[in-house]
Amino acid sequence: MDSIDTRVSGIGLLEEPGRSVLQMWGEVDSALRPDASGALARALDRNLPVVIDTSKVEFIDSTGIAFLVQVCTIGRDEGLDVTLVDPPAVVSDVLAMLGVDELVGPQPKR
Repeated sequence: MDSIDTRVSGIGLLEEPGRSVLQMWGEVDSALRPDASGALARALDRNLPVVIDTSKVEFIDSTGIAFLVQVCTIGRDEGLDVTLVDPPAVVSDVLAMLGVDELVGPQPKR
């Protein structure tokens, strides 16, 4: 996602110097699986710190939460710093309800 994306919902990767910004917006559910796979692959290929921006998410289901956990787990296993920045309540509440908030929260530096 190198230019402005006008879709109502989506997952994309903004490639910035020194980091990858994984952007999620709108209604994040199973319909976005192809977007999610592509964004994760690009982030891993870049081999840079990943910042996850969910500030524009209006709804997220268990599929979207599973994707967040996957990004954090795989990214960190690959040695990348992965940070979920100030998620809105619609995201943080579901993370807490499912008991996975600590999996996507800040991790200690190696």
